[in-house]
Amino acid sequence: MPKKLITFGEVMMRLSPPGYSKFAQATSLELVYGGGEANVAISCAYLGMKASHVTRFPNNALGKAATQFLRKHWLSTEHVIYGGNMLGKYFLEKGAAHRSSEVIYEREGSAFSLIEPSMIDWQKALKGADWFHWTGITPAISEGAAKCCLEAIKTANKMGVKVSGDINSRDNMWKYGKTMQEVMPELVQNCDVVITSSRGIHEMFGVAAPEDKFREASKKLMDKFPKIKKVVGKTRKSISASHQQIQGKMWNGEEYIKTEILNITPVIDRVGTGDAFASGLIYGLLHYDNDLQALNFASAACALKHTVPGDVNMVSLENVTSLMEGDTSGAIKR
Repeated sequence: MPKKLITFGEVMMRLSPPGYSKFAQATSLELVYGGGEANVAISCAYLGMKASHVTRFPNNALGKAATQFLRKHWLSTEHVIYGGNMLGKYFLEKGAAHRSSEVIYEREGSAFSLIEPSMIDWQKALKGADWFHWTGITPAISEGAAKCCLEAIKTANKMGVKVSGDINSRDNMWKYGKTMQEVMPELVQNCDVVITSSRGIHEMFGVAAPEDKFREASKKLMDKFPKIKKVVGKTRKSISASHQQIQGKMWNGEEYIKTEILNITPVIDRVGTGDAFASGLIYGLLHYDNDLQALNFASAACALKHTVPGDVNMVSLENVTSLMEGDTSGAIKR
């Protein structure tokens, strides 16, 4: 029986100049859809899991097109709700070599930002689920989204569903009168697995000093929130926009685990690589016997996403396990 994942968050329209053109050069824009949590769900669906995404779209042609995108990529949209007038969007100018990528968001007043807890029956949405995943982006969007996320997490706790949060966020995202320091602790304290960085732990919770390494910061976070069983992150070294290095790391309360460094060059699309790491981690923790295997799976999934255009890591289980087992040849599969 396939494992079942539920995710919650905004899905946006992504608009990009063709190839590596700059905005000023563009006469057309390529359109795809994406959002951190939905990216995780789709990636897990491509790995063979059952996955469902909970979100809110406008009840118009764009909302229906976004729904169709989720269905096309094997997600259940049974708990998608409709209302409001606008679909959130962002514009991406892809970098290359020593030129960085640039992102511009337009999401204020979107259908998802106007969501309220009463709109979703979480008992129904989480029925039969093995795992629930959220990110720190969602509670930053609006107070309604934050309250809805908290209700989902608490319901998952009551139902025995494992909860992971990819909690890294930025102060400048919080525009509705609450800070991440006020909102995030109640969400994080109910998680089983947290994906973050030592900097994120310091900024959000003040339990770690700026100079603390990942292991020390993770220990302090788990001391503050005892329900957390694993704190996971990745180290990224950016040689250039076209050459990246990735290494996974985890503190599981007993040992500090790190993967081998994976070199990725050339980078085709860096967007969504953190989501690919999260999806690989969720799959790995649900399907492997030890944490190192799960972390290796997450790092391999993350590395492969750098080779896939768009937001979503549309790679197979065979692709990930092959890289995880050391096949970096890229040879044709016949």
